[in-house]
Parts: sequence; C-alpha cells; structure tokens
Amino acid sequence: MRRILLFGFLVLILGWSSGSLAEEVPALTLDELVETALTNNPEIRADEARWQAFVHRARQAGTFEDPMLMLAIQNALVRDPLAFNRDSMTSKVIGISQMVPFFGKRELARRSAELDAETRRWGFEERKIALELMVRESWYQLFAVDRSLEIVEKNLQLLDDLAHLAETLYGVGSALQQDVLRAHLERSKMEDMRLALRQQRRSLEARLNTLAYRDPDLPIPTLPDAELLPLDMDVAQLEELAQQHRPLLRALRSEVEKTGVARDLALRENYPDFTFSFEYMQREPAMGEEGYDMYSAGISFNLPVQRERRRAMVAEADSEGRMARHELAMVRNDIRQGVADALARLERSRRQAALYQDGIIPQAGATLDASLAAYRVGRAEFMNVLDTQMALFNYERDYFEAIAEHEMARVQIEALIGTRLP
Repeated sequence: MRRILLFGFLVLILGWSSGSLAEEVPALTLDELVETALTNNPEIRADEARWQAFVHRARQAGTFEDPMLMLAIQNALVRDPLAFNRDSMTSKVIGISQMVPFFGKRELARRSAELDAETRRWGFEERKIALELMVRESWYQLFAVDRSLEIVEKNLQLLDDLAHLAETLYGVGSALQQDVLRAHLERSKMEDMRLALRQQRRSLEARLNTLAYRDPDLPIPTLPDAELLPLDMDVAQLEELAQQHRPLLRALRSEVEKTGVARDLALRENYPDFTFSFEYMQREPAMGEEGYDMYSAGISFNLPVQRERRRAMVAEADSEGRMARHELAMVRNDIRQGVADALARLERSRRQAALYQDGIIPQAGATLDASLAAYRVGRAEFMNVLDTQMALFNYERDYFEAIAEHEMARVQIEALIGTRLP
C-alpha cells in the first residue's frame, strides 16, 4: 500500500510539474527580441569585427617605416679577410638609415585610414538597422497571422453552430440538404486555411529565431495586440531626422571627405621622400698609420619625374569624389521618396483600420445577426447567412492586416531615417 501511495504521489507531482512547464510560455517582447538579434546575430558580429579591423589598420597608417641597420666590412683583403690591421683602408662599418615621407604625407595617410574606418563603422550601424527592420517586420507579420488564427478559430465554432442549425431545420423540413452540405464545405475550407496559417506561423517563428540566432524550433508565444501610435511629422521633418541620424548618409559623407584627402595625398606625391643615413667606420692601426675612425652622413631622395602616373592618381581621386557625391545625392533622393511612400501607406492603413473598427465590422456583425434571425424563421436563405458570415470574417482579417501594415510602414520610416520615431 505504501508503494502504491508513493507511486501515485510521484505521478501526481510529475504530472503537475510537466503540466506547469508546458503551460508556462516565457513572455517575449519585440524590444527584447531586437536586442537579442543585435547581440547574437553572426552577421552583425562579423560586421563589427570588420569595422574593428579597419580601426586597427588606421592605427598603423601614417607611421614611419622601420629604420635600416647596416653592418659591413669595408676594404678588407681577400687573401686575409679577417685581418683588420694589415691595410689602413680596412674598416668595420655600422650604419643606420631612415626613410621620411615628405611633409604632410603621413598625416594625410592617417586621416584617410581613419575615414575608411569611420565609413566601416557607419556601415556596421546601417547593418544593425537593416536587421532590426527585418525583425520588426517579421514580428508584425506574425501578429497578423496570430489574429487571423484567432478569427479562424472563432469562425470554425460559428460554422459548427450554423451547420447544427441547418441540420435541425432540415430535420423539421424548414431547410434544404444543400444548406447542410454547404456549411460543411465552408468549414472544410476554413480548416484548410487554419492549416496554411499554422504553417505560415511556424515559418515566421523560424525566421525570427534565426534572425535572433536562437533555436529555430523555439516557440514564440501569441503576440499581444498592437497600438496604433499617431505620427504628426511631414516628409521635410523626417528627412531632417535622416540627415542627422541615418548611418548610410554618414558613411557616404565620410567617403566624400576621404576622396578629398586622397586627392591631397595624390598631389603630395609630386614631392620627394627622403632617406637619411649615418655610418660609423672603425679602423685599426696599420701600415704605420694611426687608423683614425671615420663616419659618413648623407641624404637621398627619389625624383618624382613620372608625372603621368601622378596626374592619373589625382584624376582617379577626382572621379571617386564625384561618384561619392552622386551616390550621396542618390541616397538622399531615395530616402525622400521612401519616406513619402511610407507616410502614404501609414495614413492609408490608419484610416482603413479606423474604418473597419468603427464602421464596417459593426455593420457586418449587425447584418449577420439580422440574417441569422431571419433564417431561423424561414425569411432568409442559407446562402445569405453564409455569405454575410464570410464577409465579416474577411473584414476582421483585413482590419488586423491594416494594423500590421500600419506598424510595418512605421518601422520602415524608422529604418529610413535611422532612429526611432517619437
């Protein structure tokens, strides 16, 4: 008896624990998922490492080349190569030389590398914005699917009730058999839609988990309702925010400045680089001479006579500058057009959601109630009731799709301007 009681107690405990674990779905917010993606996504980490590589490369630019150390034996005798006191001209030589670029070249090279690293930094920030946009868009797509699944579940119950009503009326001779068959057909179609929505939800779950670098099979709980936030800003105001915050614009401005530095550096190539050298020669007494030590110092420089190559370097920098400026203007134009389009979609979806919520859905619900009441007393056809119910179903789905479209247009505006909207 004690064993039986102990076994039953363990079964109850394990069943309660497993049931509690199965029912507890960890809460997840959109901001938490975005933060996880920005922290763990391998593409973001790779872009960050690439930016850091350019930062370290900039630290190397503009430094002096290593000096050259020279050790030599000068004027030694071939027949006695290690005898340093046989000839007064034999000497042991130690020398050092250092190449020094023309004034300003090192600073320009360092500034060019720093601007290159800055461009990579803003590219890294732009990649983060793109990732956040993908997460937020997928989130609101999942929101629309969740609301559609809820509507489908509700309509399946309504179709079951409607089919039961049709069967009851058919049993007493007040309805046709085709009414019952049509109700079951619509339910089967609704069941097929539920299967498709569940598959779509699993795909969106896997996409969100992949973007956040989580297990693709990790479940995401049903998303909460979204709140439509007003936006009282026009295209000019949003474009001004983009000029201040959009990383891509900052990257292109850095690229434009870098081409100017590259042109100055190309012009400095018309001036020579210098190499300073110093040698000390130690001599031994030989052939009746004291063997005084000697030294030599010198300076050498290249002759920048290849003018055609240097003119081509300046022309290359000018072309790159024009290209960077045109790309900057192109991106500004794309931002302006994208913001205007997203604002139009934002306003349209907001008005649609309000129209569905305050007008179409309540009217369709009242029409369904009236049709259903008339059908019960034999004053309406079954097809009218069924069409009215399916119309209400589509209106409710369109309402939540309008909300999702509104929020996706909002996050697209945020991605275009490079910052969160107030």
